[in-house]
Amino acid sequence: MEESIFKTKNLIFNDIIHFPNLEIPKNKVTFISGKSGSGKTTLFKLFNGTLSQSSGDIFYNNQNILDFDTIQLRKEVLLISQTIFLFDGNIKDNFIKFYEYRGEEAPSDDEIKYYLDICALDFPLNKNCEEMSGGERQRLYIAIYLSFKPKVVLLDEPTSALDEENSHIVIENILSFSKENEITLLIVSHDNDLTNDFADKVVFMGESD
Repeated sequence: MEESIFKTKNLIFNDIIHFPNLEIPKNKVTFISGKSGSGKTTLFKLFNGTLSQSSGDIFYNNQNILDFDTIQLRKEVLLISQTIFLFDGNIKDNFIKFYEYRGEEAPSDDEIKYYLDICALDFPLNKNCEEMSGGERQRLYIAIYLSFKPKVVLLDEPTSALDEENSHIVIENILSFSKENEITLLIVSHDNDLTNDFADKVVFMGESD
């Protein structure tokens, strides 16, 4: 029987968004699809403790999410949102500052280059982030988060600023990396081609969800 990493039951947010009962398979790739306003991004924020439900239950690894330490939960379940944040400075500076924020030692130059390659970024580490395009900055943001090797990655429209070719390359690389490191991937995307090509499971959320 397939093991689930997330389960929801009678989940409601803000007494407005009613979610279907969900089971998200562990170490698989689940795409979340649905119209704007159906609660896709809200679901991600509930999964990593950024928001709290009005009622109902969320179980993470068969334990009620309300029993988890929120800081630990957010380290294990990383939400990579559409709104990216990067510090001033170059690529290496950003890796260092993100790791300092977590109280951890930054990866080596070779390790940083490895994560840049995953996200199809061919830049020297001293490349100024302010000189990068929106799509390049988005990929750098994803590369930094992947380097933390969380248990779950929640990607909210990860290819919104990318062309079709780069979208497939980056998603394929992220999938390979996640499988190698037993990371569960949840992806919100309106790209049907990506969904058809890469999803192990697809969850459809309607306007009334």
